[in-house]
Amino acid sequence: MNIDDFGMDTISLAGPLEAKLRAVREAGFSQIMLQARDLVGHPDGIDAAVAAVKASGLRVTGFQVLRDFEGLSGHLHDYKVDIAKSMLEMCRAVGADVLLACSSTSQHATGDLDAIARDLRKLAMLAVPLGIRVAYEGLSWGRHVNEFTTAWEVVARADCPNLGLGFDSYHAFATSTPLDALDDVDPGKIFFVQLADFMFNELRTPEERMTTARTFRVFPGEGVHSEQIAEAVVRLDRMGYRGDYSFEVFNDDYVQLPLPVVAQRARASAEWLAEDILRRSVPLPNRMRLRGQAAA
Repeated sequence: MNIDDFGMDTISLAGPLEAKLRAVREAGFSQIMLQARDLVGHPDGIDAAVAAVKASGLRVTGFQVLRDFEGLSGHLHDYKVDIAKSMLEMCRAVGADVLLACSSTSQHATGDLDAIARDLRKLAMLAVPLGIRVAYEGLSWGRHVNEFTTAWEVVARADCPNLGLGFDSYHAFATSTPLDALDDVDPGKIFFVQLADFMFNELRTPEERMTTARTFRVFPGEGVHSEQIAEAVVRLDRMGYRGDYSFEVFNDDYVQLPLPVVAQRARASAEWLAEDILRRSVPLPNRMRLRGQAAA
């Protein structure tokens, strides 16, 4: 079995960076999604954090998260450009080629999609010299962009080679956005996929979506939307998506558990998706279409 298409996000784990990296590696993963706090919160500084990441042997699939960048003006826009430059430098330092930017929740941000697209194009251009792609994700409580369909519309308007869509299953299910809408997305412009589930059938308000997103997501296969997650992964695979999948699972309970316990829960999810879902979806027996898996 090959689970190299799937990785963990450090936000599911408690403790120092080195312990997180070790737990993820020992669980059998080869990739990891980092957040800025992993670097700036290291007691020995950013350089030591970067060295630990490189020494782990894990491939960094992405770096998060740039918030509230688009739709601002004047001094607020200038401030966010400076923040973005620092985030991009950290992204490059750890060897990640994708920076995740999520849709704005700011009351000061415009809802003009052309203006949002213009700002995201500027962000993408800042990333070009560093060899970084920008994945734009619609938060389910975003002020103006809160579904992946609208996020994709903005990405298409921006029309920039290194700007693409970040698809997050949690946000899609939280807003009940039909997965059929993925058919309108260019698979080559999906730069990153994050997977998570939750324990409620529906989330009725933006506040409920935000609270659940930040405290009580669960790994794929553990919640009540397993069928939809399976459908999303199979649909993405059949569309031609060949990028990475990361488990972005914010959970207040998991960060109180031993690291190996949480990492093994994530591995169980990866095995479920790789063996029971993707493998079963392939029409020829005993063949997997996961990247890196040789044909039988």
